[in-house]
Amino acid sequence: MFDSFFFSYLDNLGVVDYTVNHYFYNHKSRETEIGRVKISYKGDYAVKSLLFLASRYQEEGEQYFQLGEIAQKQDIPEKFLEQIFLLLRKAGYLKSHRGMNGGFALNRPPENIHLGDIVRLIDGPIAPIACVSTEAYQHCDFESKCVLKPLWAEVREAISSVVDHITFRDLVDREHQFLRQQAEHVMYYI
Repeated sequence: MFDSFFFSYLDNLGVVDYTVNHYFYNHKSRETEIGRVKISYKGDYAVKSLLFLASRYQEEGEQYFQLGEIAQKQDIPEKFLEQIFLLLRKAGYLKSHRGMNGGFALNRPPENIHLGDIVRLIDGPIAPIACVSTEAYQHCDFESKCVLKPLWAEVREAISSVVDHITFRDLVDREHQFLRQQAEHVMYYI
């Protein structure tokens, strides 16, 4: 999807032939996880489950939730969520407590957890192409002649400026606003 959007954009600029040749020569042949602007299911599940915990934190304060309850309410396979929570706990975003009232809880307030940090933890660097990555830079032989490198850096900065400034507190607020709008929409048509 990103490729087709990007190539149609470049076609409008009149640089498709150059771009297609460079892109396929330098990037498709050695495709890696670096250089993809894509949120995986794992990243999406991490964000959804943290949003669930952040929302409950805002409403009820610090409270532990069973993994199975979170998995069920967020429609996430429990074994997969277990792997995700292990990463989040090791990185200090979650804490766990064993026992009857045990489970998982946020290890810090939602306003201190940024979306960009979680995306990078789970899915790696946020860069459309490896030669503009700040976390996992990879040299490209065509780099010194590449007219697109500044554009890719601009895309990276645009994405980073969004995800690095959104906290889970912001996401909880957005969720509440969305739910209010949905309720108003339903009431209006009844």
